[in-house]
Amino acid sequence: MANTYTQLYFQIVFAVKNRDALISKVWQEKLHGYITGIVQNHGHKMLSINSMPDHVHMLIGYNHTKLLPDLLENVKTSSNDYIKINQLSRFKFEWQKGYGAFSYSRSQIPIVAKYIENQEIHHQKKSFRAEYLELLRKFEVEYDDRYVFEFFDDVQGWE
Repeated sequence: MANTYTQLYFQIVFAVKNRDALISKVWQEKLHGYITGIVQNHGHKMLSINSMPDHVHMLIGYNHTKLLPDLLENVKTSSNDYIKINQLSRFKFEWQKGYGAFSYSRSQIPIVAKYIENQEIHHQKKSFRAEYLELLRKFEVEYDDRYVFEFFDDVQGWE
């Protein structure tokens, strides 16, 4: 659309079904590269991506002409197929339904990118549940506990 200019940034968080710790350090970078390709092929810009064994964080420059739910559906479906076809996980792999998407200003990008890059260090101090609920509260997102990710205590680390 002529004379339309936007600058939109989102941190997106999504989890492995049942919060199973299935994302292995052995193939984590392959998954990140694959997801980056999907995001960029849909006209968005990947600014940062990282994962823990049970969830993924990504920071994107968002193309306003595309729908965020369509992007996430494609990221999850395609990456799930990629994991299965390449037999990356020894166990049945699925993404949990839903995701969190949180918007940021351009000035916050370095801070958010560093936060995503340092997930392993960050999660030594704070659980994914605490982190995710903190994001929902910080962004004043109303939520129903019944529909927030299934959280289980004592999710273990890397394979």
